[in-house]
Amino acid sequence: MYGFYHVQVTSLKECPGCYSFDQKSQSNTESEKLALFNRNVMYQPVIQRTSSLKPWMIALIVTAVVLVLAIIIGLLVYFLVFDQKMQYYQTSFQIPSIEYNPDYSSEHSKIRNDLEQRINDEMDNIFKGSSLSHHYISAHAFNFRSSNDGLKADVLLKFQFVSGNADVIKSQADKILHQMLKLDESFLKIDASLPHLRDVNEEQAEHILNRSCGVGKELPSMDRIADGRIARKTDWPWQASLQMDGIHFCGASLISEEWLLTAAHCFDTYKNPKLWTASFGTKLNPALMRRNVQSIIVHENYAAHKHDDDIAVVKLSTPVVFSKDVRKVCLPDATFEAMPKSKVFVTGWGALKANGPFPNTLREVEIEIISNDECNQNNVYGGAVSSGMLCAGFLSGKHDACEGDSGGPLVISENNNIWHVIGIVSWGIDCGKENKPGIYTKVTRYRDWIKSKTNI
Repeated sequence: MYGFYHVQVTSLKECPGCYSFDQKSQSNTESEKLALFNRNVMYQPVIQRTSSLKPWMIALIVTAVVLVLAIIIGLLVYFLVFDQKMQYYQTSFQIPSIEYNPDYSSEHSKIRNDLEQRINDEMDNIFKGSSLSHHYISAHAFNFRSSNDGLKADVLLKFQFVSGNADVIKSQADKILHQMLKLDESFLKIDASLPHLRDVNEEQAEHILNRSCGVGKELPSMDRIADGRIARKTDWPWQASLQMDGIHFCGASLISEEWLLTAAHCFDTYKNPKLWTASFGTKLNPALMRRNVQSIIVHENYAAHKHDDDIAVVKLSTPVVFSKDVRKVCLPDATFEAMPKSKVFVTGWGALKANGPFPNTLREVEIEIISNDECNQNNVYGGAVSSGMLCAGFLSGKHDACEGDSGGPLVISENNNIWHVIGIVSWGIDCGKENKPGIYTKVTRYRDWIKSKTNI
């Protein structure tokens, strides 16, 4: 913005560099003299100042600024993304408006599933509308039991936050729950008999989240062990290998944290539980998890020279820790019947053909239920298949269980890909031979016996 400069000229001689005037020019007006002076001032040369910084110094400054910005951004990314910690809390609630029903303890029952979803939705509503909405991840109701005041439920809560904030988040979550559950609108009430929020480590949380039975392979599938295929890692997480000195002898099915279901004939020769170990995971070597065997219970009526009552349960010395790779299979109701032509799977580390090599990786094969009447035809098994057995495979042969698969599971998918073990690999003639399908112990026939030994 330009300004006006007022200059008082008393004598031209006092203005060095100005034009000279003789006596005749003295008649010029004062305004003319001022204009001449201003023009003289305007045309004074402009002095330009140059920077004293060298190019290398400017480059150094720019580099330093960029480096500082990179460090700041890196720290922000670390604390906002990589330093995020998952934290789990377990809590319990009273549900006085609901009376206990044994179906609430039955996994995958509709009444249980509906209540689980209702509780999970209630937790979502509470925390997603709170100050912890950006930290809350999910809720998982997992256990129901009776109480003097209706029903009790256990719930696992999952949060995510920057490390070091655990105590603050826990305190806030506890306060939010107490405030919200005091309102009459909620059907959940605080369980005063227990500490409200209890810390749960990641391994314990995984155990809780994966304790549901029968979650494995998702159907439909074209996968089709004699002429089978390699099983994917989490398809059959209940499959176990019974071993002696690290050598695979039989298959088994995990039915709880500490119990396996298998065939009695696996122990015809070696009955001492101290000789046996159980491994889990799809590979025999290296195994994902190993457990020693504490006890072996063989059916009282089993005899080695017969095929009837070929069933046993094995107790592990230390319970397994459930994960996506190690889960239990569901046991069927005693009244369940698999209809002929039903699609079922058998899995194991058995030979790929009669007298063939044993694989290191678990294999699977899809087969069909065959009626006992058809299996008892003279050209098949001629009446050797009893009511306590299942026949499965194809009369045309090829797809079958084989040597080394004994004790392993025959499973069927029911209700949204939930798998139930309905058979135990028991006996057969050859592997995949025409008119000689596999014979399996019928689990539903021994459902009460299993409960009497394991309380499952």
